[in-house]
This record gives sequence, structure tokens and C-alpha cells, in this order.
Amino acid sequence: MSSEKRSGEEKELYIDLSNIPLVPTSKRDIQKLETALIIATLYSPEVIELIRDPVERATWVDSLAVAASALARQKAGYPISRIAEEVGRSETMIRAHLAGKTKAGKLVLKTYERLLRGELRIKLPFAGIGIPVTAPGLEERVKELEAERKQLEERIKQLEEEVKRLEQERKGLEEERKKLEERIKSLEEELEKNRSELEKKTRAIEEIRRIIESV
Repeated sequence: MSSEKRSGEEKELYIDLSNIPLVPTSKRDIQKLETALIIATLYSPEVIELIRDPVERATWVDSLAVAASALARQKAGYPISRIAEEVGRSETMIRAHLAGKTKAGKLVLKTYERLLRGELRIKLPFAGIGIPVTAPGLEERVKELEAERKQLEERIKQLEEEVKRLEQERKGLEEERKKLEERIKSLEEELEKNRSELEKKTRAIEEIRRIIESV
């Protein structure tokens, strides 16, 4: 939900964030929280000033997107290894963002804390007052992330199928192992029985020999 505020020539759009899931329980919830964190952080006064520089713009948009993606997944209970795999960054970098050791991570954490306290509203100024409605590079980055997400979803599907196949193979091997163990046990029992019979035969032969020798 949004509301528009007019003051002379100045127009501002406020976005209601009350429905954003703070503790995601599904991929859709993660996407909602991730998007809110990215947009709210991008439109913070500090970041708006930073992304005015064309050189810094692409780097900041990417860093904030990674930090927001990592935090949204952490709040959903994902382990660091899975976050790193899905986001496409090293575990070291993910930990740095989540701990607020990077500038992007610190800003995103600050945004989440404000969201948690119910203090956050995204203010989007209209074009014509010096600040563009759409953050430069954001739309392109969203498209890139969508493409990366699609690739990850396809890869996850492939991995799930591979895991399923290997699980079936494992079950087959487990059954084969049980059969082999039963066969080994049977052979050991037969071996023990034959040893016992051999000992009996050996004692019988020795007894007969003693009788023959004593005659």
C-alpha cells in the first residue's frame, strides 16, 4: 500500500511495509523481505548520495543486493553454506555481510532493525525534484538476480534428482550388503561346523591308531 504526499511542487510516495515477513517461512517470504531490504536501503539518504557517483553505483547496488539476500535467508534459518551457494558468494563474504563488517551489510542490518521496530517507511521521490524514482542500475540488477535465481532453481532440481538417484542406489547397496552379511554368516557357521567335524574325525583316527599300535 502506498500514499502520496504533496508539498508545493514536491511529491513523495510512501510504501507500507507492515506486511513484510520478518522471519520468512517460504521462498516467497524470503523474496519479499529481500526486496524490501534492497529498496529501503537503496533509498536511504546515505546510499542515495553514494549512488550518485556512476563509478560507485553498480558496486553499491550489487553489494546491497548480496547483503539483503544473505540476511533474508539467515532470518529464514538457512545455514551459511546454503546462503553462500544460493547467493553465489564465498562463506567468508556472507559472514562479513551478516556481521555488519561490510558497509553494505551494516546498512542492510540497520534497515532490518528499523523494519523490526516498525519504524521503516520507504519514501520514493518522484522524478522532477532531483532524484529519480528508480534507483540507477536496480532494474538491471533485479533482472540479473532473476536469471541467477532461475539457474539456481534448475541446478537445485538437478541436484535433488541426483540425490534421489544416489539414495536409490544406496538402498540397493544396503540390501546387497545385508545379503552379503547373511552369506558370510552362513559360511562362517558352515566353516565352524566343518572344523568341529574335522576335529572329531581327527580324534577318531588317532584313537584307532593307538588301538592298532597296542595290538
